[in-house]
Amino acid sequence: MSADVSFTKGNLDECLSKLAREFQKINGKGITAEIILIGGAAVLANYGFRDMTYDVDGIIRASASMKESINKVGDEMGLPNGWLNSDFVKTKSYSPKLIEYSKFYKRFGYALEVRTISGEYLVAMKLMSGRQYKNDISDIVGILCEHKKQGKTLLIEDIERAVCCLYERWDNLPIDSRGFIQEIMENERYENLYDEYRSNEKKTKESLVSFEKEYPGVVNTDNVSEIIKKLQMRNK
Repeated sequence: MSADVSFTKGNLDECLSKLAREFQKINGKGITAEIILIGGAAVLANYGFRDMTYDVDGIIRASASMKESINKVGDEMGLPNGWLNSDFVKTKSYSPKLIEYSKFYKRFGYALEVRTISGEYLVAMKLMSGRQYKNDISDIVGILCEHKKQGKTLLIEDIERAVCCLYERWDNLPIDSRGFIQEIMENERYENLYDEYRSNEKKTKESLVSFEKEYPGVVNTDNVSEIIKKLQMRNK
């Protein structure tokens, strides 16, 4: 596999199973670990509208030997370094309360319990990050769509509660987040909206990649939104 390896639900579970065996091999049966999947990996674990993700981010609650286990599984399966990482904790979407609101996903062997973030809490996280060049917006719509199909419709009150639980208040999210989610949920044309937003995300990503090739080293987390706005104006 290359550095651009993609993870599906099937091979993600395979990687986690191998990780559990490797961790147990190093530590024995008496030491256990917990990983809380977030972002694209959590979407894969809980929903069916995403085929893959290129990121496996999680909150890792384990001894230091977990890093060695991750690296060994990566070497065995040809995965890039840091194929499972906790860099997410450095982003604005992170909240220590995510642990409290996580839910059980699967146990792999004796050593590893995997939990995920889903539903309204995942929507709140995606609203906080709001990256137009990733899957954040389409993921929100996809999550709302699947809950509706399953007869477990998420209400705006559910989203508001999750936002307050994780980030205290709406004011801590990007300024247009509340209006955006209200508009989406009032529309309810989730399937059409998903296709529309996913198409826009792909186009934005392509424009950003071209810009980075032309101006290497310019884009960073502080200016990426402004650069995207200018690229969108230029492409109109």
